[in-house]
Amino acid sequence: MKGSDCLVLILGGGRGSRLYPLTLERSKPAIGFAGKYRIIDIPISNSINSGFNKIFILTQFLAASLHAHILHTYRFDNFSKGFIEILSAEQSHKSFEWFQGTADAVRRVIRHIRNLPQKYILILSGDHLYKMDYRQLMNSHVKNNAELSIASIFVDEREATRMGIIDCNSSGQITSLIEKPKNPKRLKIKSRLKSQEGDQYLASMGVYLFNKDVLIDILSGTTVEDFGKHILPMMIKKKRKVYNYNFKGYWRDIGTVDSYYDASLDLIGKKPQFDLFDENWPLFSRPRFLPPSRIVDSNIINALISDGCRLDKVHIENSLIGLRSKIKENTRIKDSIIIGNDYYQRYFGDKLVKPYIGKGVLIERAIVDKNVSIGDFCQITDKSNSPDCDKDIYYVRDGITIIRRGVTLPAHTII
Repeated sequence: MKGSDCLVLILGGGRGSRLYPLTLERSKPAIGFAGKYRIIDIPISNSINSGFNKIFILTQFLAASLHAHILHTYRFDNFSKGFIEILSAEQSHKSFEWFQGTADAVRRVIRHIRNLPQKYILILSGDHLYKMDYRQLMNSHVKNNAELSIASIFVDEREATRMGIIDCNSSGQITSLIEKPKNPKRLKIKSRLKSQEGDQYLASMGVYLFNKDVLIDILSGTTVEDFGKHILPMMIKKKRKVYNYNFKGYWRDIGTVDSYYDASLDLIGKKPQFDLFDENWPLFSRPRFLPPSRIVDSNIINALISDGCRLDKVHIENSLIGLRSKIKENTRIKDSIIIGNDYYQRYFGDKLVKPYIGKGVLIERAIVDKNVSIGDFCQITDKSNSPDCDKDIYYVRDGITIIRRGVTLPAHTII
């Protein structure tokens, strides 16, 4: 099947409370990732690499940063039939409410896509890390004569409590979906795998391929708000043609601080589970035309250094350094993510701001958000055993210190 037969709807995220304070001023998909990308680049790149180039992005919460990124990054030429368009939550004559859930979001934009010629609709989340060729999902969907296909992976018991657990028969037709079971071991399901690492459960990845007419019919006939909680179990209960597509590759939900942190640092390893250097499956993002990074008399051990950085006599270990980072001498950064900066310098009124990390700074197990200035001899120490807390300029989540976007730490600050 051809990607031209399918529309892609990428859900742009709600309030993103699990990633707070990184979502303090932007939606989840707009958060920086791997130094030079944004999370939204992952599902968009999967779609483009799969030949699915008719893409809508549904946005609502703190969407300005995401809108700007999409506008400046994804432009198809005049001779292409592809597009990437934003569909924001909007009030209408019939409703003054915003999106109330994933299914409600799609229901409210149906009028924009109802009359388009494509036969299928692929629904994706905007905060998952994986590489998938959606053409294989499409082939499985057509082969099974399915009305809905749900992509799934095997997860352990701990992850199973946070996901929708699937059971299916020998032909792959899904017979049940249990959302976030408290005790997966009590589930009477056939799709459980026994392994040396413990029981494995089939879990929904949040990747749904619908026949468009079926999706429109179902959403028009109900007011329920969520796919995982309402639409999918309802279709399965009514014995609609809902099939499983078992994905064999790496997948991770990076919608929490600890998962975002762990997945980011995994990129640095010798064998990262998500390969940024795969020429056959590139990760697209905004071309910024920055100079190469300048690294002077520094000790770099296991790191990703993005474009346009200036590092002078620093020690960096097991860390990601984002775009336009300026780090001064005798600074040590370990097990940390420096998201980077939007500019080298900028006037805010009469004040000239030059974000940087000063001399003699220590940063351990931290996420430093965009456009932060850290004064000389500041210390951000490992908080692995510390409880969560909220302060004016920093937060602690899951033992990780997060420095708020755009703040200034005075010299000699200790966190």
